[in-house]
This record gives sequence, C-alpha cells and structure tokens, in this order.
Amino acid sequence: MRFLILGAGAVGGYFGGRLAESGADVTFLVREARAALLNADGLAIRSAFGNAVLQVAVLRAGAPMPTDAGFDVILLCCKAYDLPAAMAAVAPAVGPDSAVLPLLNGLAHLDALQARFGADRVLGGLCQIAATLSPAGEILHLNRAHNLVFGELDGQRTERVERLGEIMGQANFRSRPSDTIGQEMWEKFVMLATLAGMTCLMRASVGAIMATEEGERLMLEFLDECATVAAAAGYAPRSTFLTQSRELLTARGSTFTASMLRDIERGGPVEGEHVLGDLLRRASRLGVPTPLLRVAVCHLQAYESRNAATEDASPAR
Repeated sequence: MRFLILGAGAVGGYFGGRLAESGADVTFLVREARAALLNADGLAIRSAFGNAVLQVAVLRAGAPMPTDAGFDVILLCCKAYDLPAAMAAVAPAVGPDSAVLPLLNGLAHLDALQARFGADRVLGGLCQIAATLSPAGEILHLNRAHNLVFGELDGQRTERVERLGEIMGQANFRSRPSDTIGQEMWEKFVMLATLAGMTCLMRASVGAIMATEEGERLMLEFLDECATVAAAAGYAPRSTFLTQSRELLTARGSTFTASMLRDIERGGPVEGEHVLGDLLRRASRLGVPTPLLRVAVCHLQAYESRNAATEDASPAR
C-alpha cells in the first residue's frame, strides 16, 4: 500500500512518520515552507515511545501530482476549516481504488468527502493523541495516547481494511480496524464537544473547572446534553464510554483541555462550527434541547466574529 499523508503537523506528522519509520511507503503532501523544512532537516518526532528523525518523501501542495502516483490510502490530517483546500489538494491523487481516511474531529466532513470523492472511497477514522509542533517544527508527543481507529462506514470488514490493519500494526502506535467506526466516531464527537465546549467557555482546564462550586455539575450536564443528541441520532453512547468520560471530565487537578482552547489562546481560527455548531444543528433537527451547547456555540461564534473584525481593522502591511 502507498500512503499519501495530507499534512505533516502534529497528527499527520506523528502517524505518517511512525508509518514511514516502520518501512511503509509514505509520501507527505505539505505546503512549501513545511516541504523545505522537511527536505532540509527531516521529520523529527519527540515522544515517550521513542524519538526519531526521518528522511521522508515530500510533495509540495500545488505542484503537479506525479502521473504514476497510485496512492492506495490518502490520510487527511487537517483542521476542519482547511477541509475544502485539503480536498482540492489531494483530488489529483485520488484514483479509482484509493481510500480516503480522514482523522478530523466531528462528523460533518464525511458528507463533504463523500460528495467530492464518492461514498465507496471514504473510510471512517479517528485518532486519540495530544501532540503539537515546536517552534523548530518538531512533533512533540505530549501524552501516552497514540491511537488510530479506522473502518468501513457500513461496518463491513473489507480486504482493504484488513490490509490497512496489517500495515498499521507494524508501526509504533496503537491501531485497530473497527466494525463499529460510526459508533466510535459519535462517541468521540460527544466527548470532544463536551471538553471543547466547557474548557473554551471557562477558559480553563478540567482541573480548574472542577475547583469551582458548579464546575462538576455543569460539566456533567453538558455531557448529558451531547449524549442525548447522539442517542436521538441512533448512536447512544455505551455505558463504558460514559463512565470513562465522566472520570476524565471531572478529574481533580487535571490539566486536560481541548486543542480548541489552545487555538483561542493563540488567537487563531477554531473548529467551533464543524464540531459544536454541527452538533447543535443536529440537535435542532432532532428536537433535542441543548441550552449549554447553545451558549458554547454562541461564545465561539462571537470569538470568531471579534477576530474577523480585528483583522479587518488591522492596517495593511
């Protein structure tokens, strides 16, 4: 199998790098500045599971795609607000037998990918990792989770999923094929919406929220709202998932935050519409009341609006 990894940031760089490290045929499709850095210094990973500096194959976004590319798996590792540009960038690489495996947050990207590339080419996928890029462009793995789950959206165990499982199983991260990837993506959706909604609203970590009088109650109410939407959509979260989520989301002293909060703190764009906004729209269609989710979406929309106004008011340089 030949892999094309869209992006060599924290997620794409980590999982793509680990695949390349294991001997898989991997090419990264990246912007010009990132391509120059990778060609000069290699792809650097710093992790408790082992450091690596890898010389990797690179294609520059916007450059002509090789006519003999023949990529079997295209791994999309971008922020949701970059999805339209990402689809345009990988489109020349998508052949009749290519599989597109997105590792984006939420669910809204599935409809866009299926409309662009065909439902038969799109797999379901999710990852669990805390990682970031250093100022020097190194991938810093921040915790001990490095999990990747994937599968056919209709639950079938196909030959391509089996083969993908074999190859990923040789890499230095935890991976597994799933016959219930839709269920697992919904559960991550519920968890992420709760974590992002609360930590962004409060501008604080889980531990700081738990140190307040109403923090635990609000966190659990937010989780219940999101879980109710999932249940109404036909994907009721399983009891084991809810137990684990409650423990993570109410842990005293926890420094756990959503990456969306880190995006806010650096003044960047956020995935609010793709994650919380999409969940709120689904809740509205299903007739599920979500008062806390409504407040969180309003908050993120106000943040984006203020950022846009600030950029418009900035003097030209």
